[in-house]
Amino acid sequence: MSTGPVQLKAEVFSVAKAGEYRQFTIVAPQIATGFQPGHFVAVAVGGENSAMGLRRAFALSGATPSDAYAGTVQFVVAEHGPGTRWLVQRKPGDVLDVVGPLGTPFPLPSGPAPAVLVGGGYGAAPLLPLAQALLAAGSPVEFVLGAANASRLYGELAAKRMVGSVTVTTDDGSAGVRGLVTDALPDVIERMEAQIVYACGPMRMLQAVGELAQRRGIRAQVAVEESMACGIGVCMTCVLPVRGDDGKSRFVRACVDGPVFDAQTVRWNDIGALPPDLVGADAMGGH
Repeated sequence: MSTGPVQLKAEVFSVAKAGEYRQFTIVAPQIATGFQPGHFVAVAVGGENSAMGLRRAFALSGATPSDAYAGTVQFVVAEHGPGTRWLVQRKPGDVLDVVGPLGTPFPLPSGPAPAVLVGGGYGAAPLLPLAQALLAAGSPVEFVLGAANASRLYGELAAKRMVGSVTVTTDDGSAGVRGLVTDALPDVIERMEAQIVYACGPMRMLQAVGELAQRRGIRAQVAVEESMACGIGVCMTCVLPVRGDDGKSRFVRACVDGPVFDAQTVRWNDIGALPPDLVGADAMGGH
């Protein structure tokens, strides 16, 4: 069976409340078969007659590959606007138009390596299957999970069941330690002698995590939260400036070239701008 992206009509198997979020489990055996941690799906919203033509992208928080039964995948939805508002109103038995699995997965270390997984809000979703993959490969794993408040945390109990050690931070102190994930991260890195950091969450958090890891002399692999309308690299809504192996910077598409990047290669301060030293920027300057 092909493990490339497919478009299919997926039945909603279950919808569970998780703090301020909704966790969907959908029947999608072709997507489950090709799933790797870091992949996402692009979901059509609004129904067939809706004017909302752009899909919404959601990182996959898990998958059960098909065998004798239909395979399922899970993703988490936060209500932000009309599209996600329509989606969180779906019920078991409803059918969604879904494309996946999309994107590049998290790269795993070549051998066992202590890893810290840092999640911001529901950005923790793709880190749960990543932790399973790292543990299966013999890598010690710890989590640092943060959010604005307790209701916006995601995955704490699942993470504790997997790895035991989970550090929680909230901006308002309503759960765990008051502060940011980057306040707690240095101690965790030092205690477990971490060799790599993985992170997913808001862009400012990813930048701060990447800079902290760089100061510690270790790599940070981050899954960016850029808006991805098509998910297949056509619409160009998710471009961001990234340095290549040749040292030159180019706009890349987060949906097909990412969403996972080495944090040191992303030009965080230039996101949303057209830096003059980007390859091809001279040709775009007049437009």
